Amino acid sequence: MIFIDLTPYSCPYPLVKVKLLLKQLQVGETLHVLLSDHGSRRDVPLLIKKMGFGIEIVADELHCLSVIITKTN
Repeated sequence: MIFIDLTPYSCPYPLVKVKLLLKQLQVGETLHVLLSDHGSRRDVPLLIKKMGFGIEIVADELHCLSVIITKTN
């Protein structure tokens, strides 16, 4: 599992970083991401679903969204 804390950054950096990391993952590998920016908290899960990857929301707190993304294809 790859872990990345993107809480210090605002959109579009987290979105771009997640997209680049997903290209490097092999099928079955996971990426654990922390997000704090309002736009990123909305856009990253939408991108993941659009790309067809699995997503599990681990924690959705006031200032931090924690998700695990699984490359399925």
